[in-house]
Amino acid sequence: MQQRQWTSTLYFFAAAIGSSVGISNIWKFTYVAGENGGGAFVLIYALALLCIAMPAVIAEFVIGRRGGQSVVRNMSALAEKEGLSPRWRLYGWLAAVTVFIALSFYAVIAGWTIDYFVSSLLKPLETVTAQEATAGLDALLASPARMTASFAAFIILTAGTVALGVKNGLEKILGVMTPGLFVILGALLIYAALYGDFRRALSFMFVFDFSAVTPTVVLMAFGQAFFSLGVGVGVLMTIAAYMDKKTSIVSSALIVAATDGGVAILAGLAIFPIVFANGLSPAEGPGLIFVTLPVAFGQMPGGAFVGPLFFLLLAMAALTSAITMLEMIIACLEDLTDLPRLPVTAATALFLFAAGMLTVFSYNIWADVRPLAMISAFQDKTIFGLFDYFVSNLMMPIGGICVSIIAGWGLSRASLLDELNLKDGALFRIWLFSARYAIPAVITAVFIINLI
Repeated sequence: MQQRQWTSTLYFFAAAIGSSVGISNIWKFTYVAGENGGGAFVLIYALALLCIAMPAVIAEFVIGRRGGQSVVRNMSALAEKEGLSPRWRLYGWLAAVTVFIALSFYAVIAGWTIDYFVSSLLKPLETVTAQEATAGLDALLASPARMTASFAAFIILTAGTVALGVKNGLEKILGVMTPGLFVILGALLIYAALYGDFRRALSFMFVFDFSAVTPTVVLMAFGQAFFSLGVGVGVLMTIAAYMDKKTSIVSSALIVAATDGGVAILAGLAIFPIVFANGLSPAEGPGLIFVTLPVAFGQMPGGAFVGPLFFLLLAMAALTSAITMLEMIIACLEDLTDLPRLPVTAATALFLFAAGMLTVFSYNIWADVRPLAMISAFQDKTIFGLFDYFVSNLMMPIGGICVSIIAGWGLSRASLLDELNLKDGALFRIWLFSARYAIPAVITAVFIINLI
C-alpha cells in the first residue's frame, strides 16, 4: 500500500478546493440562483456558507485528521481512541457506498461537458438557434453510443490519475488543474464584463429582493451551500487524513468554504451577463448551461472560442471533484484488501462503468423503465432518478448528520481542542454549538423539504 500524505500544504488545498468546486458550483448554483430571486438567494447562500457549511467542513477535517486513515478505517480507529461505539463503522460504509453511487452518475453527466467541449471545437457555436441547441442536447441524450464514449473517457481520466497515487497522480494533476480552473474562470469573467450586460448581472446578483424569499428558498440556499462542498460523504475526511498536523484546520476550512462560494458567485458573474446581453432568461433551469449558453455564445463576438473554453471549465471542475471522490473509494479498498493500488483502481473503474451505464440507458433505451412505479412517490423516476433521489435526499443528509454527531458529541473536548489548536473559548464553543445543534437542525429541515 502506497504512503498517503500530502507533500505540501498547497497540494492539500489544491485537492480540498478541487474536490469542493465541481459542476454544482457552476451549473447548479447559477440556475438555482436564477430561479430563486438572484441577490436574495446569493445573500442567504453566503450566510449559509459561513454559519453552517464552514463549521461542517471543520467537523469533517477534524474527524479525518484525527483518524488519519480511510473513512472506513477511520471509524474503527476513532472507536478505539475516543470510546465510540463500533457501530459508527457503518457510517464509513454508508459514505463509501454513497460516493460510489454518486460518482457513477456524476461521471455520466460530466461526460456531457467533454462531449460539448469536443463538439464546440469541431463545429463552432455560430448563430445557434434555441431549437438547434435543444435538438443538440436531445440528440446527445438519445444516443447511448455518444453518452457512453464521453462517460468512458471521463472514467479513464479519473481512474488514470488516481491509479498513480497521491504524489504522482493527485498532487501533479490537481496541482495544475485546480489553479487552471481559476485562470479559465477569470478569462470568462473578463469576456463577460467586456461583451455581456455586466451591470444588469450585478444588479440581479447583488440587489436583494426579499419579496422573493420564502422558507423553501432559504432551505435551498442552505442545501446548496452545504452539499456543494460535498460534506458528509467522507471525501473531505479522506483529504484531511493526508493533512500535516501543523496545518490549521480552522483556517483551511475557511479558505475552502470561501473559495467554493467565491467560485459559484464568480461563475454567476461570468454567465448571467452573457444571458442578459442576449435577451435570455436566467431562470432556465438545468437547460441554462447546455441550451441557453450555446445560443448566447453563437450570437456573441468570439463565441467560437469562448464556448469551448466554457465547457473545458466545466469538464475540469467535474474532473477535480471526481478524482477526489474516487480516491476516497480506493483508499477504503486499499485499507481493507491490502492489494496494490493499480488493480484496485482498475477493478473499481470497471464497476463504476457498469453502474454508470444504468444512468446512460435511463436517458434513452430505458427511458420508460420505472423500477419503483408501484410506489407513488417514485412512480415517475427512472433508474437515474432513483439514484439521484436516494443520494441527494437520503444518503448525503444522513451522512452530514453523522459527521456532525461524531465531531460534536463523539470526540472528546481535549481531542477537538488539540486538532483545532484552539483554547476552550468563545470561538470553540460557537463551533461546537453549530456541530451539535445547528448543522443537524438545518440538514433535517432540508431533508424534510426535499421529501415533501
